[in-house]
Amino acid sequence: MNAMVRIVPCLWFDDQAEAAATFYVSVFPNSRITHVARYGEAGFAQHGRPAGSVMTVEFELDGQRFTALNGGPHFTFNEAVSMQVTCDNQADADHYWDRLTAGGDPKAQQCGWLKDRFGLSWQIVPTSVTRMLSDPDTVKSQRAFAAVMAMKRIDIAAVERAFNAPEK
Repeated sequence: MNAMVRIVPCLWFDDQAEAAATFYVSVFPNSRITHVARYGEAGFAQHGRPAGSVMTVEFELDGQRFTALNGGPHFTFNEAVSMQVTCDNQADADHYWDRLTAGGDPKAQQCGWLKDRFGLSWQIVPTSVTRMLSDPDTVKSQRAFAAVMAMKRIDIAAVERAFNAPEK
């Protein structure tokens, strides 16, 4: 196996690749756009993009590499794929929720999932909630799960209250 193998997600946009990459790097720390490639004259019959327009944008979100492609309207995002953002505390979870939901689809928000303004789905996942949901005490973990299912934005304290509630 080659030690240089990397998995780099490629996100297909109609024509918003640069705007999306710029937005995403503004949301996450230690992030940057690393390269922009532009369409040329070649292949115009297939891609239909004007020469000089953005073809791909390579960027990093907190060290994770991504490519954004302006591929046209042929494919769109759906909820079958989402980006998970793990958070250590409520302030971080609220920060990412607020930033990523801005201009997004409010009807596509449930259980910490959201859809941003570009149609990409995200999960805001507090690590403490993940621990509660996977706790071996199934009574407690199911109470936490029921609490999460009733939420849009995850409220860690409310999930903890449900998890730690006295048994009836």
